[in-house]
Amino acid sequence: MTLCWWFLLVAFIPMTSGTNPGVKVKLTEKGLEYGRQLGMVSIQQKLKSIKVPDFSGSQTVSPIGNVKYSLSNMCIVSVGLPQSAVNLVQGTGMRLSVSNAFISLRGNWKVKYLHIIKDSGSFDLKVKGLTIGTSIAIKSDETGRPAVSNVNCGATVSSASVKFHGGASWLYNLFRKFIDKALRSAMQKQMCPLVTNAISDLNPQLKTLNVLAKVDQYAEIEYSMVSSPIVSNSSIDFSLKGEFYNIGKHQEPPFSPSAFTLPSQINNMLYIGMSAFTANSAAFVYNKAGALHLFVTDDMVHYPTKLSHPTQHQDIWSLHPIAKRFPGLMMKLLVQTVKPPVTTFEPNNLTVQASSTVTAYAIQPNTTLSPLFVLNLETSVSAQVFVRGMRLAGAVTLNKMTLTLGTSYVGEFQVRSLDSILQLVLKVVVIPRLNVQLAKGYPLPALGKMKLVNTQLEVLKDYMLIGTDVQFTG
Repeated sequence: MTLCWWFLLVAFIPMTSGTNPGVKVKLTEKGLEYGRQLGMVSIQQKLKSIKVPDFSGSQTVSPIGNVKYSLSNMCIVSVGLPQSAVNLVQGTGMRLSVSNAFISLRGNWKVKYLHIIKDSGSFDLKVKGLTIGTSIAIKSDETGRPAVSNVNCGATVSSASVKFHGGASWLYNLFRKFIDKALRSAMQKQMCPLVTNAISDLNPQLKTLNVLAKVDQYAEIEYSMVSSPIVSNSSIDFSLKGEFYNIGKHQEPPFSPSAFTLPSQINNMLYIGMSAFTANSAAFVYNKAGALHLFVTDDMVHYPTKLSHPTQHQDIWSLHPIAKRFPGLMMKLLVQTVKPPVTTFEPNNLTVQASSTVTAYAIQPNTTLSPLFVLNLETSVSAQVFVRGMRLAGAVTLNKMTLTLGTSYVGEFQVRSLDSILQLVLKVVVIPRLNVQLAKGYPLPALGKMKLVNTQLEVLKDYMLIGTDVQFTG
C-alpha cells in the first residue's frame, strides 16, 4: 500500500447536497496516524527517486577571474524524514507537513578557468532542514471514485553543505558557498513537483475502490460517492451509495435511504455504517430476479426420528391426512416470495419479515404436476451478521410463521394441520439453503489490498456499525 490510504483521508470540497447514502464510512484520527506512517514510507521512496538535472554556470572568483563549472551525474544516497504531521482542518481538509528532513546525494564536478585550465572530481552534498508543506484535495471522479490533486505546496531548504573530492582544494574552496547556494536552490525546486507527481500517481490506485462489486450471478452492489466528504477536526465522513442492483440493470427500488448518523466513536481506525436500505435493496433485487424461490421435494427433507414412519416410501405428502385422496403420489412444494422481504434494524436485533406462498403439487406418474392448494406464508426470522474477510455475511433462524389458505383445488381442509410440515420444511430445507448463500456474504467497500483487523459489529437503530482497524498488505 502506498499513499492511497492516507490521501483517501482528505477532502477540500465542501459538502454538497445529494441523496442520503446507504453506507457511511468514518475515518478517525487513529486511522489518520496509520495513514501518516504509510505515507512517510512512500514519500521517502519517492524522494529517493529524485533526479537532479545536470547544471552549469560561471562565477567570478578572485583572484583568478571567471570560473566555469558543471555538476553532473547527481544521485540520491539517503533520505531521512524524522518529523511529519497530518492535521485535519474543519470544513477545508488536511495539511501535510514534513520538517527537519535531510537528503544526501553524490555527483561529479568540473571547472575551467583561465581559458585553458581544467579540473574535476566528485562531491557529496547533504541538504538539511528540508521542510515541505502541502494541501491535498479530493473529489469524486466521473465513476464515483475519489480523485486527488495538490492544491498548494511550499518547500524550503535551510542549508546545503557540499564536500568536494579530487582536484585542487584551494580552487573549489573559493566558490564553495556559491555552489552550496546553487545546489540548495536546485533541490528546493525539486520538492513540490515531486510531491505533486506523487499525489497524481495515486489516482490509478484509487481506481481500485470497488464502486461496483459483483455479489453473485444476480446482484452487484454500488459504493460510489453520493456527495463530497465532510471534514471535522477529528474525522472524515464519506457517504456511499450502498445499493444493490440486478447485474447490468440498475432499477431504483420504490423506497429511498433514510438519514442516519454514525456515533462519535474513535477507538478504531475505520467505522462503516450499513443501513437497512442496503439490506432492503438487496431483497428488492433478488425478489425481482426471481431468485427467492425454492422447489422442495422429499429427498431434500431429513425427517426427525420422531416423525419417521415405518413405511418404505416416506414423503412430505404422507404426513398429511389429505394424502389419502391421492394414494401413491408424492408431492412437491414451491416456496416463493410474493414481495421483497423487509429487514428491520433495532438495537441488538435484526429481523426479516417475508411474505410468501407455498404451492403444493402432486407428482403424477408421468411426472406432470397437478396443483393441490396455495398457502399464504408469513415468516419472521432473526438474523446474525458477521464480517468474514472483506465481506459481510449472515445467518438466520426462524422466529415464527403464520399459514392461511389462499386457494384450494382439493376442497376444504384444516390449514393448521400443515403447520408442523411447513415448519419442518422451513427449518431443514429452506433456511439451511438460505444460510449457505448468506454465509458467502457480499463485498464491503475496499481499496487495494485492504485487510480488516480487530473488527467488531453492532446492530443499532436503522443500521449496523462495523468498527475496525485496517492493514494493507501491498
